[in-house]
Amino acid sequence: MKPKFGLLEAKQKIEAFCAYQERCDQEVRKKLKSWNMYSEDVDVLISDLISHNFLNEERFAKAYVSGKFRIKKWGRIKIKQHLKQKAISDYSMRAGLSEIDMNEYLETLEQIALSKLRLMNESDTWKKYAKMQRYLHGKGYEQEFIIQILEKTGLKPA
Repeated sequence: MKPKFGLLEAKQKIEAFCAYQERCDQEVRKKLKSWNMYSEDVDVLISDLISHNFLNEERFAKAYVSGKFRIKKWGRIKIKQHLKQKAISDYSMRAGLSEIDMNEYLETLEQIALSKLRLMNESDTWKKYAKMQRYLHGKGYEQEFIIQILEKTGLKPA
């Protein structure tokens, strides 16, 4: 199938695509493939984007981690899983995750737990505890922090 754009036009469009927000290699490749670009041209464009700093995996990881943690209130486990799905290197993943301040992380976890507790109608302490654990686990928080926060909030099964 014939490419949707010529190489120069695709270069301009993909630069604009990357300038709009941080992108990872996988997203850019997917976009170029959707334009039916030849794989040789995709590789040329990707290397050009990297050399002109439109594409930077570590910068993407830091922005992704920051957004998912501060906006969606995700924990490190969930963020890491999603970065793996985007084929981000371990080095970039660690660099991104290191941006999370541990005090802010625990405060966020506590806020989430308290707001969820206010919404729960469960009277059985065990069921409430289990539901809270599942919920916080689903948000991507580590088990040891979940137990610590649940005890701090006073939710401890007898």
